[in-house]
Amino acid sequence: MNRFAAARRVVVKVGTTTLTHGSGLLNYRRLERLVKTLADLKNSGKEIVLVSSGAIGVGMGELGLSARPQDMPTKQACAAVGQCELMYTYDKLFGEYNHSVAQILLTGEDIVPGKRRDNAANTFRRLLEFGVVPVVNENDTVSTEEIEIGDNDTLSAVVATLIGADALVLLSDIDGLYTANPKEDPTASLIPVVEDVDAVMSLGGGSSSIFGKGGMATKLHAAQTACSAGVDMAIINGSDPTLLYRLFDGENIGTYFVGRKQDV
Repeated sequence: MNRFAAARRVVVKVGTTTLTHGSGLLNYRRLERLVKTLADLKNSGKEIVLVSSGAIGVGMGELGLSARPQDMPTKQACAAVGQCELMYTYDKLFGEYNHSVAQILLTGEDIVPGKRRDNAANTFRRLLEFGVVPVVNENDTVSTEEIEIGDNDTLSAVVATLIGADALVLLSDIDGLYTANPKEDPTASLIPVVEDVDAVMSLGGGSSSIFGKGGMATKLHAAQTACSAGVDMAIINGSDPTLLYRLFDGENIGTYFVGRKQDV
């Protein structure tokens, strides 16, 4: 039995491969199921923050690009186009369930200790008080190598600690953490519970998607950040967003990383 059933403030991160088809264009059927599930969980009394990847991937699809751009101006152009499409879609879908959304775009400068981080935390807090669903992404249109966060797995863990979340859920294209890469090793088995994240860091791998840049390694780093702050985390398969119901009913789904706040 996990502790997700008791979680009130929840961060859910959805990756590019979950949101889009192989073409990079939005998978509207899956997105609709995700929003419906999150709206229902919110109606049950949970506060929901959604960290959404996909701006660059969606922008690539909109602009007809078949490979992830390598130069910064093209990445930022894709992000500018894709973020508009993402937020329009989230606003429309959540609005069908009478929930408002707010866009929050962050860079590395916004999450280091200081006034900007405090301002971000206060904004999140007030939006949640108003019953709004914050939709968070890295501000790819202005991020540079010097100030980028790097990936939304890391961003979601930072947001979870920033707002004092009870739980963080990463929706991925895999069922959870395995003993080996299940796409390459048929004997790989799912690890249901991780008590010590440091002990499994060697199991991280890279991203296999041309549209996203995450991978298991970034998810494990996110688990380090979240769990050390006392935030429980889970990796579950995002192809079926309704798995969130089972997770928050207390069932062990995917891989559960046990949060243990470290003494300072």
